[in-house]
Amino acid sequence: MLLEDKTAVIYGGGGAVGGAVARAFADAGARVHLAGRSRARLEKVADDVGAAGVAEVDAYDERAVAEHADLVVAGAGRIDVAVNAVAVPFRHDTPFAQATVEEVMHPVDAYLRTNLITTRAVARHMTRRGSGTILTFSAGASQVLAPGSLGYGITCAAVEAMSRRLAVELGPGGVRVVCLRPHLIADAPAHGSYTGELFDRRAGAAGVSVEEWTERWQQDVTLLGRLPTRAQVADAAVFLASDRAGAITGAVVDLTCGNAARTKSGVLLGMFA
Repeated sequence: MLLEDKTAVIYGGGGAVGGAVARAFADAGARVHLAGRSRARLEKVADDVGAAGVAEVDAYDERAVAEHADLVVAGAGRIDVAVNAVAVPFRHDTPFAQATVEEVMHPVDAYLRTNLITTRAVARHMTRRGSGTILTFSAGASQVLAPGSLGYGITCAAVEAMSRRLAVELGPGGVRVVCLRPHLIADAPAHGSYTGELFDRRAGAAGVSVEEWTERWQQDVTLLGRLPTRAQVADAAVFLASDRAGAITGAVVDLTCGNAARTKSGVLLGMFA
């Protein structure tokens, strides 16, 4: 098993993506510790994966995150892998002319802050041992130029840049940092993701059903004619967290099914209408 004997902490472990990663990590042999703000959602995932630990932790509270990391290390001896899958609900599609500065900056500040906090908490333990892997998440919005996604586009680009810089800072201590870049995850809304509301709004704006809108997106905007699934994203995370990916750091791994590679701006404008 790729993650046998590894101790992993997943922030946002009760969410649609974090829960999928937790399940894949457990299947790969990792001892999984879940952290998040919703005890009920964390417990549900914990029951499925046999989690080694569950903690109600606010990933924006630097002291709380640091104390939780200390507790994990005190019990498990180390943290081998840390994943920040924290989701920040907000309006992705407000046109710039209608958005306030606060609305644009909200996801930028929130995502950068939580990733910096969780990275700082685990990195000090990892560098002390001389090894560790930190996984972050961005999205295809970092590359796709479309109206109404200013704040999120800036956010994703910033998380990717931050991940590369953190790899530079932590590399001498034996710590790898890799950013995963999925996009609209096909089955995330069915598992409680706030992106379900986004799908509904965009489909409504285009005058079609969510199913029709999703199908058009898959066929017109991705190279593979489909969207990534939670399982595919989680499987990529397993590989990147494993020793088989030991040469990978400071990288952004594209999981958009080719969305970021496609530049049909006319289609994008129509899809985001």
